[in-house]
Amino acid sequence: MNLSSPHTTAAAAPQASDSTDLLNGVLFFPVTPFAADGEVNAVALAEHIERGVAAGAGGVFVACGTGEFHALECGEYELAVRTAVEVTRGRVPVFAGCGGALAQARQFAAAARRAGADGLLLLPPYLVTCPPEGIADYVEQVASSTPLSVIVYQRNNAVFTPQTAVRVARLPNVVGFKDGLGNLDAMQRIVLAVRAAIGAKPFQFFNGLPTAEMTQQAYRAIGVSLYSSAVFCFAPEIANAFYRAVENGDRARAEALLANFYVPLVELRDKVPGYAVSLVKAATRLSGIDTGTVRAPLVEAKPEHVAELERIVAAGRALAG
Repeated sequence: MNLSSPHTTAAAAPQASDSTDLLNGVLFFPVTPFAADGEVNAVALAEHIERGVAAGAGGVFVACGTGEFHALECGEYELAVRTAVEVTRGRVPVFAGCGGALAQARQFAAAARRAGADGLLLLPPYLVTCPPEGIADYVEQVASSTPLSVIVYQRNNAVFTPQTAVRVARLPNVVGFKDGLGNLDAMQRIVLAVRAAIGAKPFQFFNGLPTAEMTQQAYRAIGVSLYSSAVFCFAPEIANAFYRAVENGDRARAEALLANFYVPLVELRDKVPGYAVSLVKAATRLSGIDTGTVRAPLVEAKPEHVAELERIVAAGRALAG
């Protein structure tokens, strides 16, 4: 994964990476704080990201799903990405969300490069039903417009077959494939097909389901060791404790955290559509970061749900030690 070339300003075509630098550890997907006037609060975002990096994040994925990419215009997005790059100071890679209409995705990719990002997490285009070949075309056209490393995100309407997954994995600057569908049979086929096709090319697979810890032990069994952690936004000690338990094969500790923290959190999350973001933002605010509110069409967590959230987080922290 080539994580140095994006910081240059000269135009360049995507090149195959000769680096073996890969992501590892818990991946941090910060929320995007908004000030009282509705603007992006870069000061709060900087504090949020600094805390995450200090807590041991393996990478920062800014302005992605948890960061309300869907609600940001290009200038706000570039500010968020630049803030992440300036705060991390090269300590960990910074990937930025990217997606939407093809022309828009190219604009956001260019903004991410100007801001100094190391790569992109390419989200699905919105409100479009399309075949796997069309999604592969979309990835190919966005990836060919930027020298940044690209991680492809399979979810919602962006569904790949093993054949189309191989097609995009062979693109020189595509370095990863993140799954948000949860079909383990299909994902196993994709993992096997891609690994057989690309040989020694550095490439990683990710579990991108909401509250990915719930399914991570199953994903590890099919060769997918990386995952995104929304919990890391507000309780990195819990996220790190779970990660260590899974990595060390401490099944009892992992299951205790799942039963007493993650399952109640998911049950609360599932009460209202969009709570996968709203609850994370509320919990991050409770942790001391001035996140502000979510943007429409998401809704704020109800007071009784925030109170329940506090109890769940307290239980998780007690278990994390």
